[in-house]
Amino acid sequence: MKKVGIIGGTGYTGGELARILCTHPDIEIVSMTSRQNTGKKVSDVHSYLDGYLDIEFSEKISREIDLAFVATPHGVAMKEVPSLLESGIKCIDLSGDYRLHDVKTYELWYGHEHTDVENLQDAVYGLPELFRDEIKGSDLVANPGCYATATILACAPLVNAGVANDDIFVDAKSGTSGAGMVPTVRTHHSYCGESIIPYSVGTHRHTPEIEMVLNKFTGKSPDVLFVPNLVPIVRGILSSCYFTLKEPMSPEEVTAIYKKQYDGERFVHVTSDASISSVVASNHAQVSVSTIGNKVIAFGAIDNLVKGASGQAIQCMNLMLGLNETAGLNAPGLGV
Repeated sequence: MKKVGIIGGTGYTGGELARILCTHPDIEIVSMTSRQNTGKKVSDVHSYLDGYLDIEFSEKISREIDLAFVATPHGVAMKEVPSLLESGIKCIDLSGDYRLHDVKTYELWYGHEHTDVENLQDAVYGLPELFRDEIKGSDLVANPGCYATATILACAPLVNAGVANDDIFVDAKSGTSGAGMVPTVRTHHSYCGESIIPYSVGTHRHTPEIEMVLNKFTGKSPDVLFVPNLVPIVRGILSSCYFTLKEPMSPEEVTAIYKKQYDGERFVHVTSDASISSVVASNHAQVSVSTIGNKVIAFGAIDNLVKGASGQAIQCMNLMLGLNETAGLNAPGLGV
C-alpha cells in the first residue's frame, strides 16, 4: 500500500483528489493540509467523505509518504516542492508552477519570479496519452490545465499528422467550478446563471501551455488563438478547435487520424459527438471531429475537475508509483 498526502485539501481539487483516492485499492491518504481548517476532520469540511476518510487536516504535510499532490494556487507549489523532492517524495503539482519549461515565458504569463528553475526544467508534463513513458520515470509531474487538456487532446492528432495549417482558433467553454471554491463577482449565480461570458481573451495562461505541449509532442509550432468562455454549468469543458486543411481530405480520412492516435487508450474516446454529460464525474475524455470542405472542427470534452485536474493527477500517480494506470479511475461518466 502506497501512502500519499495532499497539500491544499480544502478546495475543489483537493477534495476531488480525496474523493477518488479514498477508494483506490493501492493507496492510503495519510495527510491533508489546510491552514484555515487545521485540526478539523476532513469529513467535517468535505461531508461527502464521511465514512470514507477518517483523518484531520494538518498544517504541515507528513514526510512519511511516497507521493505528494500539491493542490495550491500558483506561486505556492514552487516553495513546497523542492524540500519534498529532497526528502525522496515524488510530487505532482496541480497548479501552473511547473508547466511552462521556459522561465521567461512563465514569468511573463504568471507575473512573478520563478524561484525553482532547476526543478522547472526537469518537470514532466502530465498528459499520459502523449507522455506516458516520461511520466513513469519522473519524480515531478506538472499536471496539465483543464482547458489545456481538452484542447490538446482535440488538436494533437491533426497537428501531429501535419495535414492542417499552423493557425488554430479555439473556442472553449467551462463550468463555474473551474474558477475554484472562492466566490467572485463573475461566478456569482445571479451574474453568470443565464449567460455565456468570454474572459481573459488573449491573456489566458493556458495559451502558451497549449502551444508548448503541441510543439513538444509534434515538433510543430502552431499559433493558437484561445478564447475561454464561462457557461452556467458546474462541471465540464467543451473545447471547439478550428483548423484549415492544407489539402482536401474526406471525413473518414480525418477521423482515421484520430482513431489511430488514441487506439487502445482507456480514457480517450473518439466518438461521433463529444459530450460533457458523457464524461462528467469521470476521468474519461471524448474527442470528435467534423470535416466541412477544407475546414475541420475538433471537439474535446472532459470533466474539468477529474480528467482536467484530480483524475489526471491520479492517473499520473499510478504511472509514477508503478501501479495499474487505471486503478481507482474505472468509472464511467454520469450521462446526465
